[in-house]
Amino acid sequence: MERVLIVERTRAGLEAARAQGRIGGRRPKLTPEQWAQAGRLIRAGLPRQQIAIIYDVGLSTLYKKFPVAKSVSYTGVEIESYRPS
Repeated sequence: MERVLIVERTRAGLEAARAQGRIGGRRPKLTPEQWAQAGRLIRAGLPRQQIAIIYDVGLSTLYKKFPVAKSVSYTGVEIESYRPS
């Protein structure tokens, strides 16, 4: 009974906040302009660790936002698959 009342009041409060234009959650650490600048610095060759320090974000955050492109190089050498007999 009490739990139902708490849930109803919570939902009503969240709906009222949404009606006022408020959204829940944490505010983004960087603005879109800062993310764009970080991307330009990465493309310019600046180490991600240094960019993470500049913008005070985690290194893993930069790798999530700007994944490393996987480069596939073909050397012309055929490699046989290993299968134990």
